[in-house]
Amino acid sequence: MQNELFQSTDQTPCLNFWQPSNWPVAAGWNELVAEFLSSETGRILAHSVKNRIDAGAVIYPPSPFRALELTPLDQVRVVILGQDPYHGAGQAHGLAFSVPTGVKIPPSLRNIFKEIAQETGDFAIAKRIDGCLESWAKQGVLLLNTCLTVESGQPASHAKLGWEVLTDAIIRKVATRNRNVVFLLWGAHAQAKQKILQDHASVTGEHLVLCANHPSPLSAMRPPVPFLGCRHFALANQFLRERGLDEINW
Repeated sequence: MQNELFQSTDQTPCLNFWQPSNWPVAAGWNELVAEFLSSETGRILAHSVKNRIDAGAVIYPPSPFRALELTPLDQVRVVILGQDPYHGAGQAHGLAFSVPTGVKIPPSLRNIFKEIAQETGDFAIAKRIDGCLESWAKQGVLLLNTCLTVESGQPASHAKLGWEVLTDAIIRKVATRNRNVVFLLWGAHAQAKQKILQDHASVTGEHLVLCANHPSPLSAMRPPVPFLGCRHFALANQFLRERGLDEINW
C-alpha cells in the first residue's frame, strides 16, 4: 500500500494522494499542523492539490512534512529556509536543499558543501557525493521550504496555494517557543521572513539571524553578501557553543 501511495507510474517517488495522515510529524508540531489543515486556507490548499493530482500532474515530494518528521520542535537549533522543493524527478524528499542518497547533487547544494569545506578545512566535503541532509535534520537543523509541494518541471508552481501560511506559522512557533536558534536566510525570498522573526522573537532568549545571497551559482558570489565566504556554518556553531549547546556536525 505504501508503494502505491508514493510511487508514480514511472517509479519516481511522488505525491499520488492528498493524505496528511500518512505524513507523520514529530513532537510539538501536531497541533499547529492540524490547525492549519482544518483552516479555510488548508482546505483550499487540499482541494487545489487534489485537483492537480486528478488532472495528472506529477507532484513532489511524496511526504511534504518530512522536515517536521525528522526535527521535533523542542530540538530545533538551526533553521535553514528554502523556497520550494526541487522540481526534477527523484530530487525532492521533503528537506530544503537536500536530495536522496544516490541522486546527483544540485548546484546550490554543491556550493553549500564548498562553503562548509572552506570553513572547516575539510576539503573532502566539497567533493561529497551524498546529498542527503537527514543527518543535519536529526541534529536539530530544520530544513524548511516555505512552499512544501511543486509540480514536475515547474518551479514555484504551488507557491500561491497557501503553504506559506503554514510555514510562516512554523517559523513563528520556533521564534517564540525556542531559545538561542540560528536562522540562516539565503536569498531575498528567505530574507523576507525577517519580519516574522522581528515581530515574534522569543522573550526568553536571543536568536542569531544570518543573511547572505542564495547558494545558487547565479548569485553565490555576487554582492552585497556573497554566499561563498559567508562563514555561516562556523558562525552558527560558534553561537551554539558559546551558549553551551552542541555544535552541528556539518
